[in-house]
Amino acid sequence: MLNISKQSVNDRLPKDRLYSLKTLKAPKTGKVVAKWLTGLGIVFFAVLFLPWQQNIRGRGVVTALDPTNRPQTVETAIAGRIVKWHIREGQYVHRGDTLLTLAEIKEKFFDPDLLKRLSEQIEAKGGSLVSKNEKAKALQRQIKALREGMQNKIDQSKAKLEAERVRFLNAENQFERNKKLFEAGNIPLTKYQDIEYKYQGSKADFENAKIELDRVEAEYLDKISKAESDLSNTLGEVFETEGEIAKLRNEYANMQIRNQQYQITAPQSGVVVKALKAGLGETIKEGEAVSTIMPDANDLAVEMYIKAMDVPLVAKGRKVRIMFDGWPAIQFSGWPSVSVGTFGGQVEVIDFVNSKPGEFRILVIPDQTDEAWPKQLRMGSGTKGWVMLNDVPVWFEIWRQLNGFPATLYGEPEDPLHELKKANGESDTKEAEEK
Repeated sequence: MLNISKQSVNDRLPKDRLYSLKTLKAPKTGKVVAKWLTGLGIVFFAVLFLPWQQNIRGRGVVTALDPTNRPQTVETAIAGRIVKWHIREGQYVHRGDTLLTLAEIKEKFFDPDLLKRLSEQIEAKGGSLVSKNEKAKALQRQIKALREGMQNKIDQSKAKLEAERVRFLNAENQFERNKKLFEAGNIPLTKYQDIEYKYQGSKADFENAKIELDRVEAEYLDKISKAESDLSNTLGEVFETEGEIAKLRNEYANMQIRNQQYQITAPQSGVVVKALKAGLGETIKEGEAVSTIMPDANDLAVEMYIKAMDVPLVAKGRKVRIMFDGWPAIQFSGWPSVSVGTFGGQVEVIDFVNSKPGEFRILVIPDQTDEAWPKQLRMGSGTKGWVMLNDVPVWFEIWRQLNGFPATLYGEPEDPLHELKKANGESDTKEAEEK
């Protein structure tokens, strides 16, 4: 035993160690787990190369595309006191049905016969207007007669002036001849004086004829001016009366319309959602809302809000998947074909300004090629939506989401203003320049 070499001992030691390892065996469960992990890894690697449809998420509510079909408040045009409610909440009303009746609270309109009083005032003013028109016509006839009379008097005075002028010239010639004869001593003084007297009388008559012409013209012009002044005053009264009549007619028409405002009617058919004013005898102001009506809406749409960074990626006509509150759904945003319980839509309107800080509103209408939206939808119901974009590999979408990059956009974004003008048939300046 003592002669055993060190080499023989070393040869036996590794054999003993290998023997202990051989006694250990791998469990079957570990092998199964390894196979499953390997298979899952292969599947995950394959899934990374599957197509994934990018999308833009947004939340919103159910609304109507036409603004007139959205819930609206009924307001009163006048101040008044509630006398009677003709409807109750939840009742369906037709357009023109009376909702409630008001009573007057302004003392100016307390008189129940106010329209009759206004009508009498208008009639009285009308009679006054007729009288003043007749007076104006009479003054016009008077002015015309005065002008004609003045012209006749002037013609007569001119004729008389012409006759006096001829007499004066004859008398002047005769006086000049006899003056020479008297200076030559051919006629006596008495005859010369008689001729001079006649000459002076003819001269005086001529001057009086000129004065008479001026006096007649001045007298008639004074009468005409006075008549024209009376005519102007009368016409002013006529215009003032016409203005008063127009004002009374305006007041009469306003009063007629005000009488119709005592009955507040439904602007369109729908369901009375809520009465904002309750009780009898309650006073309301002008323009104050009294109730809310939900019109018959057959153009349901979804009002959805998306981030500002995603707006350039959205265009009119883009497909949208919608999940309504109250309808169970399983949504695979990247694989809409395997989604369950969602409904199709398409983008109809994209706002040009942000509705909320950092968010833009879009309106989505039903997709006619997809399943119809539920008939039980109500205005204001919450929704979740996904605007569907282009297909990319799954690995690319994961990489994009991890880096916070926007969705991929193939091609130049559309100009929404250009598309809107084109839809309305208007010419675009840019397009015209290119042509």
